[in-house]
Amino acid sequence: MSNIDKATVAKIARLARIKIEDQKLEPLAGELNNILGWVEQLSEVNTDNIEPMSSVVDAKLRWREDVVSDGDKADSVLKNAPNAEYGFFAVPKVIE
Repeated sequence: MSNIDKATVAKIARLARIKIEDQKLEPLAGELNNILGWVEQLSEVNTDNIEPMSSVVDAKLRWREDVVSDGDKADSVLKNAPNAEYGFFAVPKVIE
């Protein structure tokens, strides 16, 4: 099992440019050691013949036909435009 001490936590914090007060280094070292211990424990689990999955729920995605549609709302959308021309938003020229 990995053993992270206060000096290692301080070095990691310095490299990450994170300011950590000295009295918080020891508790953080304990937390990091617990996390690494849990990760090591996970590596002991036998995953042979287990298919990778993207979710814990066995659900299939619902498929729909991919149809391009403008929603027939161009007129109502352009009502909000301060200036519209030829069915598009018109904006002032910004290139000199």
